[in-house]
Amino acid sequence: MIKNIPIVIISLSFIFAIFISPLMPPMMASHWGINGEVNGYMSKFWGLYFMPILSLSLYFLFLFLPKFDPYKKNFKEFETHYHNFIAIIIAFLFYIYALTIFWNLGYRFNMIQVLSPAFTILFYFAGVLTSNARQNWFVGIRTPWTLSNKVVWQKTHAIGGKLFKLTALITLFGVIIPQYAFYLLIIPILFTTIFVFIYSYSVFRGQA
Repeated sequence: MIKNIPIVIISLSFIFAIFISPLMPPMMASHWGINGEVNGYMSKFWGLYFMPILSLSLYFLFLFLPKFDPYKKNFKEFETHYHNFIAIIIAFLFYIYALTIFWNLGYRFNMIQVLSPAFTILFYFAGVLTSNARQNWFVGIRTPWTLSNKVVWQKTHAIGGKLFKLTALITLFGVIIPQYAFYLLIIPILFTTIFVFIYSYSVFRGQA
């Protein structure tokens, strides 16, 4: 059932684009700055179809990546979590797409603030996937040390999964204090990225 959710969402986005097209302006707002103000536009065609095309492309990419992985047999061990995360990403992109459409219909809101819950869900499930991912070349925390040592992979992903979930919790506070929403998003994810990179190396050195 989960495997079918992405293609349903993508199909709905294309249908949505067709029906909403007459109501869209020739140039659509498509990008917002850290203060939630519009600072980028696209033509109506790309404003309507860029996100559905991107979602479709990513969906097929996610489906085919495991087939080319030297560790492809390992995907079977976390296949459910992998497909759950694909569904979350596609739903996340559709949410951004819907917000863009509503903005261009004349509705106004703080874009960074309303994106905070979506990022919270995305980061939480990234943590779930990270905690359960087995050694592979495409999904997870892929450093030279995690890819070359199974123990390093396991330890790095155990702590990485917890940090992604903590990042999700911190990001959620952007709903309450929207003036800091961007920083509550970017600082924790940067810290997590840097920390797990350094941690994987330190664990590898300990294994040497």
